[in-house]
Amino acid sequence: MLNQRLAVALTVSGLLIGVTACGAPASSAPSSPATSDSATGAPQGRTVGWELDPAAGAQRIKAAGLDILSAEGTAEHYHAHLDVLVDGKPVTVPADIGFSFGADGQANGISALHTHDTSGVIHIEAPTAGLKYTLGQVLSEWGVLDGKDATGAPHGGTIGWTAYVNGSKQAVPVADVVLKAHDEVVLSYGAAPSPLPSSYAFPAGL
Repeated sequence: MLNQRLAVALTVSGLLIGVTACGAPASSAPSSPATSDSATGAPQGRTVGWELDPAAGAQRIKAAGLDILSAEGTAEHYHAHLDVLVDGKPVTVPADIGFSFGADGQANGISALHTHDTSGVIHIEAPTAGLKYTLGQVLSEWGVLDGKDATGAPHGGTIGWTAYVNGSKQAVPVADVVLKAHDEVVLSYGAAPSPLPSSYAFPAGL
């Protein structure tokens, strides 16, 4: 399982990917719908149409305008939390967003913007300080809301979506929302969530 592969540091070009450096448990590939994530206790939501394709990880990282790194960066280190809701019902944010994988299924790279588990915690661990990271980059790395699904499904594009940060509706397009330390970001489609999540209890160390 991926958590076993990533629990030990992986050698990439003679360097180590310390994917558990910030204390968050690594996880297996996105799980099927369940009551909670066994690693984090996070509530689970719908996954159909929202699955992460590990094979295209490197391509999606590049599409987000990010570099594939051999280790988590240390110049900038903070976390935000993402809730995705469709008609008020949660969508599981997959583990391993922002990772690249080889043909053998082993992780071989990581971006500055990534997830370790299905808690919705977004990790920003960058080699350069002062850069901005956006919700749109997370979505690009995930491979959703990119306009490539012609069925009109909620995960196909950004039309009909609204973003909230710390309980406040954002006037900018959802892709332009900038992630900041300990932000609670809600991405909502359809009926507005009630109550609206306005904060997140980050685990100790995050």
